[in-house]
Amino acid sequence: MPEKDPTSYSILTYGWVLLLSLWGGATNYISKVRAGECGRLNLTELIGDLVTSGFSGVLTFYLCEGAQLQPLMTAALVGISGHMGSRAIYKAERLLTRWVGAKETVR
Repeated sequence: MPEKDPTSYSILTYGWVLLLSLWGGATNYISKVRAGECGRLNLTELIGDLVTSGFSGVLTFYLCEGAQLQPLMTAALVGISGHMGSRAIYKAERLLTRWVGAKETVR
């Protein structure tokens, strides 16, 4: 199998990744509205959630591809991380910090 890089995926693949991510972000926004955490027509909150969800979904896609997960598992994780938005990014940051810290202490 040829080596993958971010430019080797099709527009269709990125479309599905973004669709799932944004769907998760929209679901998160709806949950916030229902819980009374933000106003029903808070465009700033909605756009912020969608941008963050798209970013976390694409990063999750890359991680899943790097781990060679099956496409259905990747799709599910992309949707979940899209719903998590910044929480997914924060958790990935904590894992990376621990991993890098563990590597530094081994030396």
